Amino acid sequence: MLDAYLICMSKHIHIVGIAGVGTSALAVALHNAGYKVTGSDKGFFPPVSTALEKSHIEFYPGFHPEKMGTPEIVIAGGSGTSDQNPEFIHAKENKIQVMSLAEAVGKFVVKKHSVVTAGTWGKTSSAALLSYILSEAGYDPSYFFGGLSLSHPNGKISESNWSVVEGDEYQSAIWDKNPKFHYYNPTHLLLTSVAWDHADLYPTEESYFRVFERLISKVDFIVACKDSDGVRKTTGDKKVIWYGKLEDGDEAKMHPIASKTRHFPSKEGKMDTPMPDYVYSGVKQTKDGLDFMINGTRILSPLLGTFQAENITACYTLARELGIQEETIVKSISEFQGLKRRMEKRHENKVAIIDDIAHSADKVRHTLAELKNIYDGKIIAIFEPNTGGRKKASVASYENCFKDADMVIIPRLTKLKRNNAETKDEFIEGEKLAEIIGNFHKNTKYMGNDDELVSYAVETSKPGDCIVFLGSHGFRGMIEETVEEISGI
Repeated sequence: MLDAYLICMSKHIHIVGIAGVGTSALAVALHNAGYKVTGSDKGFFPPVSTALEKSHIEFYPGFHPEKMGTPEIVIAGGSGTSDQNPEFIHAKENKIQVMSLAEAVGKFVVKKHSVVTAGTWGKTSSAALLSYILSEAGYDPSYFFGGLSLSHPNGKISESNWSVVEGDEYQSAIWDKNPKFHYYNPTHLLLTSVAWDHADLYPTEESYFRVFERLISKVDFIVACKDSDGVRKTTGDKKVIWYGKLEDGDEAKMHPIASKTRHFPSKEGKMDTPMPDYVYSGVKQTKDGLDFMINGTRILSPLLGTFQAENITACYTLARELGIQEETIVKSISEFQGLKRRMEKRHENKVAIIDDIAHSADKVRHTLAELKNIYDGKIIAIFEPNTGGRKKASVASYENCFKDADMVIIPRLTKLKRNNAETKDEFIEGEKLAEIIGNFHKNTKYMGNDDELVSYAVETSKPGDCIVFLGSHGFRGMIEETVEEISGI
């Protein structure tokens, strides 16, 4: 054991693009496992910079081959995946092994018993909660997910044979079009949802569904959501342990449900709408969290968003199917504080400020509907889409997307990284996006100055209102500035 540890200590891994949520989580996990980890990126901002500093990981702004040292492995993620990045070029020229983030997770994190959470939405929250449950149950899993947990370290590499990994369907790197979950070899799959997304990579629904069908074909242990049309379509005739919402009349159609026993649908053959083996019901949402039932067991959670009841049920189902005691699962759920940027409450006094990673039209629609049910006042939405949401093919998706917002503000959008085949006119910029959304939602405006945007949102809000930041980028410190200005009122 000591020899292995010393070998590990001699390994130097440099991460190009270390400031991403995923790359920084892997950096911390590798560092805690004994590797020497360094990194670089265009810029560093909290909470990622804080997490790296807390772990004493060396990093620097910009890309400077002379500062890299002599790493044995270079992991390229985020801005580091460009084939024009000088550190990437340096590694290639000097025959240093270069790995994508997904390849690195597959090599260092994934274990013999590989639990992978996948789906258009819900996969990050589910991976985080599931890793927390397994940790509390004594499995000591390795784990990785693209989020910053508020309850446990953001990534871990352990010596056990279990791992929990978020399986992202997006491409692994600019040079590798394989979906990230291609590298995770799941033995246990949790499939939360399938609905066409990432139009920049998957131009048709069929192409998007195909990658999930390939993943599903390789796994025998599948827990899946019966309420997703896409999940039912992609799982086909596979044997599945179903979970979902208890609908009127379902109880009469189902086998008796007991949380200690696996039950499969009672119909023979393929079903368009399978009967769930695990159901949730009676969801009550307050500003303090969720209160609902799973198979007759009361569940309390501090998370916001009734959609989290579905994610929690997914994790409950898989954990019970692994044989984890119900008491341990319920206690873990009640303790888990969720992820940063997943309907994260950044401030709430007279005005609530919510931070959410909803970066596509479908995710925005869900988040705004949840907030409308929680807060009585105005919902002020500040939105920046992902790359796919800036493609002209995505314009139609914004119809009725913001119907639960009282005001929509589009900020100056982050400069895009484009590959050589993409042209500037393929993408929508901020003013044009505001014009498009304005066709569907009249109270929409573009504000290219960050300071003016923050002041306007604060001055416009009244007690009982909610300001929500929606998007995958960090909003250049605007969230923190909004909290500071609101707190000073």
